[in-house]
Amino acid sequence: MPIKVSLISLGCAKNLVDSEIMVGHLHQAGMMVIPEAEQADVVIVNTCSFIDSSKEESINHILEVHQGRGLRKRRREQKLIVAGCMSQRFSKDLPGALPEVDAFIGLDQITKVAPIIEGLYAKERAKGEAPASFIEGRSTYIPHYDTPRFRLTPRHFAYVKIAEGCNHPCTFCIIPQIRGRHRSRTVESVVAEARQLVREGVREINLISQDTTFFGMDTWEQRPNPRTPVDSSRGTALTTLLRQLNAIEGDFWIRLLYTHPAHWSDELIRTIAECPKVARYIDIPLQHISDRMLGLMQRETTGDYIRDLIRRIRAGIPGIAIRTTFIVGFPGETEADVDELCAFIREAKFERLGVFRYSQEEGTRAGKMDHQIPAKVKEARWHRTMALQKEIAREVSKSRLGDELRVLVEEPGVARGEADAPDIDGRVYVPRDLPVGEFANVTINSFHDYDLLALPKGELPVVYKIARQAQ
Repeated sequence: MPIKVSLISLGCAKNLVDSEIMVGHLHQAGMMVIPEAEQADVVIVNTCSFIDSSKEESINHILEVHQGRGLRKRRREQKLIVAGCMSQRFSKDLPGALPEVDAFIGLDQITKVAPIIEGLYAKERAKGEAPASFIEGRSTYIPHYDTPRFRLTPRHFAYVKIAEGCNHPCTFCIIPQIRGRHRSRTVESVVAEARQLVREGVREINLISQDTTFFGMDTWEQRPNPRTPVDSSRGTALTTLLRQLNAIEGDFWIRLLYTHPAHWSDELIRTIAECPKVARYIDIPLQHISDRMLGLMQRETTGDYIRDLIRRIRAGIPGIAIRTTFIVGFPGETEADVDELCAFIREAKFERLGVFRYSQEEGTRAGKMDHQIPAKVKEARWHRTMALQKEIAREVSKSRLGDELRVLVEEPGVARGEADAPDIDGRVYVPRDLPVGEFANVTINSFHDYDLLALPKGELPVVYKIARQAQ
């Protein structure tokens, strides 16, 4: 009988791609991947470790697998493997802290997961022996177009990881220590993967990495004339990629996620405007607008630069929807800083916006800073900024009334427009008879905060009917 493996994937889309690669290699090795952890011979928990809450979620899942659910306890012979960012980040500490685990693997072992499992069965762990750890040094792995992979997303959309790692010095972030330095795939590799996905019926390709706008910039040192100012090349590799993806035959969207404001260029703005398959949507985490806070965060931008960039993006790409994120409660943040942030949010009117409460992370420079903000103050600032954005979101949604919108149907009665990335943005509620996984044109006739409705007059989505009944 083949070994049965269950995989629990936590965290972001970048982590999901790592899980897909693991599943692809398990299938290639003849192992059976099943959803039920209780029935599996091996359970893999692919962890996240970005902030405290994600670490807590990861540990809870690990302990839940070990302890079992309800009256079902973990079988003695069942193996438990912990993978991903938390394993990589705490590779020295976890084997002693979680003796329940059989093995820890990092980011560079995702293609070696099958032989690692076989090794666990070939050599039984002695009583009292520490868990095996296969993590060695900082991550350097990057996938290729022919890397075995089994997609865990619905058939109609996929994530394509175009680069790995990060070179930015943000003082609040642990990612460079976990994922290593930025390393890009080649344009040819990404285009080959995208072309295959379109052949398989994918209608939306989501480009992801820690910083998609840095794509290709790590190869600058290989330029024929290294003395050429790097600014003259800024954005070239990504614009080349977008134009080649746009040239692929087929009906699909290209969505650009995780861009850093420091690397935007007029050429990138022009490219998006000239490529009809690139969704009129960008994800550009800004983190703050106060010069003082941007300096403490080491964001490599200023408030004036950000304001000008948003103006240029809106002017250069008509109909663009901008998603951003901010951090409140960063060490030393004052009420004046928050006032400036709220004024900017009100002025910029972002179509999509999220706010993080600052998380004091071990191993980051910000974690050692003085003037840490109390949790109650962080919470109050989060509520203030999110309440403001809710008002703006209602205004944005109201402005779409009467618009004809092209949507991608996610499930019966639920779709997404160009302004909605998978999992994180709003929904468009549509008639249930529209085919799932295909594009459709609908007319917006109502709205509810972040969601739009394109339903017969007076009809409500099932989710809203249930909410009303509960009230």
